[in-house]
Amino acid sequence: MFEKLQQLKQIRELQKTLESDRREAEQNGVKVIITGSFEIVSVKLNPELSLEDQEQAVRGAYNQARKDIQSSLAQRFGAGLR
Repeated sequence: MFEKLQQLKQIRELQKTLESDRREAEQNGVKVIITGSFEIVSVKLNPELSLEDQEQAVRGAYNQARKDIQSSLAQRFGAGLR
């Protein structure tokens, strides 16, 4: 029983860490900020770009921010798994 409570506490701590960890990426003047749980916090568009270019920039910025988060998580928690 005590082990399960301890695991639950660790899971909640991990969730807090993921929610507080944020990454920002920019592509062609479009900025995307996401949390460690991959939720989008903010998107700033570049009005000088066409709609198609903005869509590509948002995808690119989000993907870069996601890769940054994944890399950070792998470094942080991968070391604890060894």
